[in-house]
Amino acid sequence: SGVGVNPECLEAYQELKLGKKTKYIIFTLNKDNTEIVVEKKSPLTSTYDDFLADLPEGECRWAVYDFDFEKEDGGKRSKITFYSWSPDDSKVKQKMLFASSKDALRRSLVGIAAEIQGTDYSEVAHENGTFTSGDVCSCLRGMLIASLRAWCSP
Repeated sequence: SGVGVNPECLEAYQELKLGKKTKYIIFTLNKDNTEIVVEKKSPLTSTYDDFLADLPEGECRWAVYDFDFEKEDGGKRSKITFYSWSPDDSKVKQKMLFASSKDALRRSLVGIAAEIQGTDYSEVAHENGTFTSGDVCSCLRGMLIASLRAWCSP
């Protein structure tokens, strides 16, 4: 689509990935629709419910969320997930622009463990903000399956 990625996006991502100072980042397009910019960086203390509340009901966004969880053997792990948020009731032109611009952002973010396409809150919801490794895998697997079903349905 010819949309560029603002350097602040990469700086914010590196801060989340390496600095562990941010729980999630929400990205959007600037007012001219020429560049992907950071809309919000959350504090590390933010919850998954905070993240969901920051996804607008009728507008597209991209996001990364750093899932922290404990393995069964007690070790701590982290999985960074990339979200493409494209609600059913967002404008068609916006959906098309966000869909065609996603790869520019996604390719610049190295180290993403999973990618989720969400069209409504039920596809990205999780009942509990505390995750085990099984929860993360089940949650991500469920979201991926729901996204694939929505994408493949006629």
